Amino acid sequence: MRVDRDAADGLAPLRGLEFDALIDVARQPSHVRRAVAELAPRVGHAVYVSSCSAYADQRTPGQRAADAPALDPAPPEVDDPAEAESYGARKVAGERTFVDGFGADRTFICRAGLIIGPGDDTNRFDYWVTRLARGGEVLAPGSPDDLVQYIDVRDLADWLVRAGRDRLAGVYDGIGRPVGREHFLTHVAVGVASRVQLTWVDQEFLLSEGVRPWMGERSLPLWLPLPEYAGFLSRDVSASLDAGLRTRDVAETARDTIASLRTLPAAAGTDAGLSPEDEVSLLEKWHDRTS
Repeated sequence: MRVDRDAADGLAPLRGLEFDALIDVARQPSHVRRAVAELAPRVGHAVYVSSCSAYADQRTPGQRAADAPALDPAPPEVDDPAEAESYGARKVAGERTFVDGFGADRTFICRAGLIIGPGDDTNRFDYWVTRLARGGEVLAPGSPDDLVQYIDVRDLADWLVRAGRDRLAGVYDGIGRPVGREHFLTHVAVGVASRVQLTWVDQEFLLSEGVRPWMGERSLPLWLPLPEYAGFLSRDVSASLDAGLRTRDVAETARDTIASLRTLPAAAGTDAGLSPEDEVSLLEKWHDRTS
């Protein structure tokens, strides 16, 4: 059943129906407010997909969802889904609305981290899959022991469904254990059956050359400046694992992702990362600097 969540009465087709659970991924507080007002009396349990961007402190490693401070919620007039700066605060507003409407005992808040796997239109993970599949010398940002954290979309979806079914309540991080960047890259290479040579390039050089962290054109995905973002990819997720979150090896995710990408047009998945020519140029400059 399709509905228009922008319309004031967009959820009218659901009136009179009862549901065991709902899963909402909305990033617009207005969408959340309408959903809670319409459905809270007729839904047994709520699952809201928030984000690790909801945390106020992205600098401190090892934080836990149970006691890490969150941002202040966005005010009602802040509702633009394209406004990146307010994303975390809008998610916090959504969390508060669900807890207020359903009660803490009927609400599961999942603060998702970096989601990877087949079908990711941000191309953050796709860049590393396609780059490592080409083999050869690979520009790797930062240091081998820098931590990264991610979750396969299928593992996250499975957990969300089980949380609704089992009526799990509370606030949890939806992300796997942190691993070193070298572990991540070498396991992706295994998944795509490739042999690579990783050349580690420090962040100061990359920033001075105008390489963007995280995502977008001329970027290196899954890389964030340290120490400013040392906490974003190093969260303590032991509570999530104890609550039933199961994660697969990233090699499996890489294998399935490359298989999916090979079914798409050649131009797909090219709006993140470095071009081959740019990577070669940066590596040459780096070798000249360090030789």
